[in-house]
Amino acid sequence: MIVREIECKSLLTRSGISSIDYALNPYVGCAHGCVYCYASFMKRFTGHTEAWGSFVDVRANAAGVLAKQMPRAKRGKISLSTVTDPYQPLEKQYQITRACLEVLSAYDFPVSILTKSALVRRDLDLLRRLPDVDVGFTITALDDEVRRVFEPGSSPIPARLAALDELAQAGIKTWAFCGPLLPSLSDGEEQMAALFRELARVGVSALIVDSMKLSGGIWGRVRKVLERHYPDLVAGYQFTAQNRQPYHKALLAQAQRLAGKYGLAIET
Repeated sequence: MIVREIECKSLLTRSGISSIDYALNPYVGCAHGCVYCYASFMKRFTGHTEAWGSFVDVRANAAGVLAKQMPRAKRGKISLSTVTDPYQPLEKQYQITRACLEVLSAYDFPVSILTKSALVRRDLDLLRRLPDVDVGFTITALDDEVRRVFEPGSSPIPARLAALDELAQAGIKTWAFCGPLLPSLSDGEEQMAALFRELARVGVSALIVDSMKLSGGIWGRVRKVLERHYPDLVAGYQFTAQNRQPYHKALLAQAQRLAGKYGLAIET
């Protein structure tokens, strides 16, 4: 892993996501190494030639920059994070995300956190100080062997579920991003039902479900992993990539039906 400390001129940036006003990304790049990561497009803005997932730039001055921006910012919802994981392994050492939460705790801004790391439990004391906060975990498959293949640097699935449970019991609003669900590995009716049942058990309040996007370089990375671990699925994934919209529609319909059985709402 190539780690570089950098300084940023701005940290709080306007978001292009309709439900989010601001994006806050404490790092550039991510050590989780998720094969399907859509944020790999960020590589062309970094100056790195290394493969996505093999480098992380640490925004060492992030909290100081945020402290200067917040007094001038119009109130709006802040997302940690949109193109990196705020609790990836380096956060344990650098604590950039924690320092940013310290700054945000002085302001009445809604904060939404999305991660694949159980490290978020460390900051429960700060989360309780935020006036309006929710924490989501990305969980694309309940099977931890599948997680090891597609998300090698991330927290194990049992650890994510335990973190969701702890946060919910502490009164923090929690949710899950089930995306992308993996064709033939986590998108079947029984697989999806088992996942939703576990999420209901640990007290999540809502779900977001998405299908896999296999455009551009993402398909190349996914294909290599499939050829190594699941060669019999290559053709099916390629077909899905070429026919995503019908597949996506059917997947969401199935998710809506199954989520209702466990009292879970699916948000878009």
